[in-house]
Amino acid sequence: MKLLITRPLPDEVLDAARARFDVTVRESTLPLTGEELRASLRDFDLILPTLGDRYQADVFADVPAPRARMLANFGVGYNHIDVAAARAAGLMVSNTPGAVTDATADIALTLMLMTARRAGEGERMVRAGLWEGWHPTQMLGMHLSGKRIGIIGMGRIGKAIARRAQAGFGMQVMFYNRSPVADAGVPAQQVTLAEAMAADVVVLAVPGGKDTHHLINAETLSLMQPHAILVNISRGDVVDEAALAAALVGGRLAGAGLDVYEFEPQINPALMALENVTLLPHLGTAALEVRSNMGMMAVDNLIAFAEGRALPNPV
Repeated sequence: MKLLITRPLPDEVLDAARARFDVTVRESTLPLTGEELRASLRDFDLILPTLGDRYQADVFADVPAPRARMLANFGVGYNHIDVAAARAAGLMVSNTPGAVTDATADIALTLMLMTARRAGEGERMVRAGLWEGWHPTQMLGMHLSGKRIGIIGMGRIGKAIARRAQAGFGMQVMFYNRSPVADAGVPAQQVTLAEAMAADVVVLAVPGGKDTHHLINAETLSLMQPHAILVNISRGDVVDEAALAAALVGGRLAGAGLDVYEFEPQINPALMALENVTLLPHLGTAALEVRSNMGMMAVDNLIAFAEGRALPNPV
């Protein structure tokens, strides 16, 4: 079976895929273009896509009888794939849950610390040669220990963030989730969205998609406290970046830490200009062993499909 891998992946993953399939690895690190999307459905039996490869309804409509039978997504989030349209066209879809959980939670804590303690701002000061030495009131930030964290979305990643925040910093955990969560894994209180937004640190860990598009907007940002910080490690379009920039400029919250962006890789210029915003280049799962595990999980799904077995991780 012919397999298209849409971006370069770790060698371990490519070796495993080549041992089982006739593999074409696309060399570009950019998302598939519109024509490449359509050609992939016509020319390959299997596709291993990832973030930004927008298999939307119009793509499937343009290829009414696709050769492709499966999309094995590299990543847990799959809002770039219209799953209903894929199924209607006869394709199965899988993802890679579990493999990304701890690494993404680690980045959430990284952003919390960097933003609360103004680490990015401090490093820029040092590199610019502007640091004049220690003094008692320089670069005062927020002490995280014992503070309240409001986690929006209490799935695998939300729970992993809660464990780190509670065990590492003694933070009081509250969370908002659309459905009841019987066991958060740590002492925690399930609250309304408004109550979670009123915490000292608010972390977004919801899936992307229509239901969460601009969940964080001018209205929900108005519920935050002026000393609080917002962290987003979910999907960029969960946040209305224009509204976030306006809230930060207006002093309605103290800072933000972002690993994902609404129009990635473009970043709102107003956010770029603010010293109290930590900006990372989507590092959530950027560790070799994590990316390798994700790729191997995707390959396992492809092999299961090829052998007529149930997919380990169907969407």
